[in-house]
Amino acid sequence: MSDEEKKADDNMLFFEAFGDIKPIQQQRIEPYRRKLPPRPLNLPVGDEDGTERDLYADQEVETGEVLDFARPGVQLRVMHDLRRGYLEIGAELDLHGLTVRYARDDLNRFLKACQERDIRCVRIIHGKGYRSEGKQPILKQKLNLWLRQRDDVLAFTSATRRDGGTGAAYVLLRNPRKGKR
Repeated sequence: MSDEEKKADDNMLFFEAFGDIKPIQQQRIEPYRRKLPPRPLNLPVGDEDGTERDLYADQEVETGEVLDFARPGVQLRVMHDLRRGYLEIGAELDLHGLTVRYARDDLNRFLKACQERDIRCVRIIHGKGYRSEGKQPILKQKLNLWLRQRDDVLAFTSATRRDGGTGAAYVLLRNPRKGKR
């Protein structure tokens, strides 16, 4: 038997073995997203003197279905890219299921760690409030208020459907190396 006959024989065996297999039909392809490695925060809960500072004032901000906020000076193109999820996500925080107090503490530590690591864009999952009383998104409302009160937050908006939709938010952080304007 020659090499060509062996190849033809092998091809015939292959097609007989896999002849009735059909490719899986997909509706859409998920875009490539680089998976983030887990990083421990290792931050103390309180300040140096042992007491924790509360950075947030309790006031009401009207929260709609979609979160959208930008400080003056944030370029329209940057906001467009943030809304579409085009900016690379440097870190992620999952708050849904937490109480307001724990969520606020985690948010403080998370944003401080992001500033120390020069992370510019993050995703924060706050949930849609399906398990809360009255089916209202409590953490979403609080996050809307808390992020507006932080000077290191330039802009935030609800995430795209593939990243959690109205149950998550993209947050654009100020570059810590640039001085405040």
